[in-house]
Amino acid sequence: MTVGGTAAKAVDPADPAGPVGGRWVGALSLANLGVWVGWFGPLQLLLARQAEQLTPDHKAATLALVTGVGAAVSMVANPVFGALSDRTTASVGRRIPWVVAGTLGGAAGLLVLARASSVPVVIAGWCLVQLALNAAFAALTAAVPDQVPPRRRGLVGGWLGVSQVGGILVGTALATVAGGITAGYLACAAFSVLAAVPYVVMRRDTRLWPEARPVFRWRTFLTGFWIDPRRHPDFGWAWLTRFLMNLSYSVSTMYLLYYLTDAVHYGGDADTGVLILTALNALTLLATVVVGGVRSDRTGRRKVYVIGSGLVITVATLLLAVWQTWTGAIVASLVLGVGFGVYTSVDFALLTDVLPTAQDRGRDLGVINIANALPQVLAPVIAAPVVTHFGGYTALYALAGALALAGSVLVRRIRGVP
Repeated sequence: MTVGGTAAKAVDPADPAGPVGGRWVGALSLANLGVWVGWFGPLQLLLARQAEQLTPDHKAATLALVTGVGAAVSMVANPVFGALSDRTTASVGRRIPWVVAGTLGGAAGLLVLARASSVPVVIAGWCLVQLALNAAFAALTAAVPDQVPPRRRGLVGGWLGVSQVGGILVGTALATVAGGITAGYLACAAFSVLAAVPYVVMRRDTRLWPEARPVFRWRTFLTGFWIDPRRHPDFGWAWLTRFLMNLSYSVSTMYLLYYLTDAVHYGGDADTGVLILTALNALTLLATVVVGGVRSDRTGRRKVYVIGSGLVITVATLLLAVWQTWTGAIVASLVLGVGFGVYTSVDFALLTDVLPTAQDRGRDLGVINIANALPQVLAPVIAAPVVTHFGGYTALYALAGALALAGSVLVRRIRGVP
């Protein structure tokens, strides 16, 4: 199929389509960027400001409650919607319908948040955002092994990394400059919807014919989410290492706004400080994310890049622990961007190389994405008592460094990928 075609390709899971063109990669990356804007505009600033506004004396606990419940929804939604997209027989393909429904549902959740005047409504709105955007994200992620040959996945993973950090940056910028909490949510909702349009209009997707869809049985469907690490050890180690790295990242970023106000004692507007640090992180991440993926493709090696980038991330988190000044935060953000740039692209390619089955890519990548969502559930449970009772921000970022180090070292246990 040529890029920009209007007919969905019949599913041949073991044989992805030929090399994809730049238009498709660009449209996929833009849609992915929209999902990350919908997530990180709220996560970086808006939810924290809303918690501060609604419960000023318990802002950290409220933020932990909202993000924790939302992450629990995300943890279930991603593999479920991934599995449903594997079984979808729509004429336009099996992934695109979930991109459309998920993007529109995510925008609706952001509109609920824009009007929220109580903590329960904030929780309900954020859960809807997580539920819907995870449907879109599961479909977009599964499109990569559907469409992209293994030798090119590092490059495409690099561009998805660009869209991820771009989404964090754009979401933070929209939340900062829109002119208030309500306007910030509305801006993020509009951006998320518009960003998905080119990918949907392009209609490059794989189609599952109804007669090829396996008979649905609840027991088979539910038990399919358990992937035995004894039978698939590389998948198990890949899941664990990604979980540890994401837990480190979640612990590091969840209280960044409060870190600037309470530990660094940032002299200016803390929202602007978060935006500056996010932009600096994006600068070095963008400088390394595509390069890391391309070099990994060319050498055929994945693990050495993932391990090295994990060690760089460890250094960055330890800098936040011991150098609690504005200058230290700037340096740590730049170093963190270097590490996450390489890690984001190459680890994604590594994950697609260890998926157990070609027929269930959406489900299996959804199970992998639990390693992204579960840390968001655990991070507030871990971070709040550490900050409050067990050493403050020094202990918090030292813990984040230890988690990143463990995640980096354990990558060596993966045997089937060089």
